Amino acid sequence: MTQLASTSPLGHFIAPFALDTGTGEISPRRLSLLEAIGELGSISAAAKAIGITYKAAWDAVEAVNNLAGRPLVAAQHGGRGGGGAALTEEGHQLVEHWQQLRRLQQAWLDNLGESRDAEMAIALMRRITMRSSARNVLHGVVDRLVHGAVNSEVSLRVAGSELVHAIVTRDSAEELELEPGREVQALIKASWVILVAADETLRTSARNRLMGRVKRVVAGEVNAEVIIELTGGNTLVAIVTRGSVQELDLQEGHEVCALIKASHIILGVQS
Repeated sequence: MTQLASTSPLGHFIAPFALDTGTGEISPRRLSLLEAIGELGSISAAAKAIGITYKAAWDAVEAVNNLAGRPLVAAQHGGRGGGGAALTEEGHQLVEHWQQLRRLQQAWLDNLGESRDAEMAIALMRRITMRSSARNVLHGVVDRLVHGAVNSEVSLRVAGSELVHAIVTRDSAEELELEPGREVQALIKASWVILVAADETLRTSARNRLMGRVKRVVAGEVNAEVIIELTGGNTLVAIVTRGSVQELDLQEGHEVCALIKASHIILGVQS
């Protein structure tokens, strides 16, 4: 199947952007199948090329012919390799229009790639669309890495130059290819964040002691969600009991300290 080559550092299109017509989105899967049939002359070969089953390909061909109101694919069952197939003139025209759209998109991306700001913006878009069940996701850069026989200590520089320390297995550190300068995400469950008074002098084994101010408190029947704005600008969410809210006097604007064990921080990287 035709591939659109690109020297852009931002990447390359493997499918067109979704087109919302108001009644639904246009899927590239069936268009890819039509393109593959036009190039390979076989339903079976086209199905393998785009990664679907032979039956699914036949169902798709019958569907597009019905939906188009006229044949886009002329095909027959049987024969060596699953039967021959070819695009009709209208099928060829449709595929050509789709390829033109992809070329225009790629040209746009190549042009965009000449801008360093655009490259950084796309990297940011990719980062903020990451989804996780962890309530807290902090972006950082590996500042220091110390390997042990079994575990590795990873120090991350997050917004505001604050350091966050994580303990992961050495195997994980190597698998994630962690090294100074590598961008990573630190995932922290809200229930793993322990809050203490800002002036608390109690010594603990928690490796991370992050200072901030209470930004908001959302009270529940038993627990409360406390949103803290850290010194560096990041926000951190903690789940504590309502009794703890009263005992620590957690009110908007009050200073507080968040304790997090290094082993409770999960690290992730963009693949």
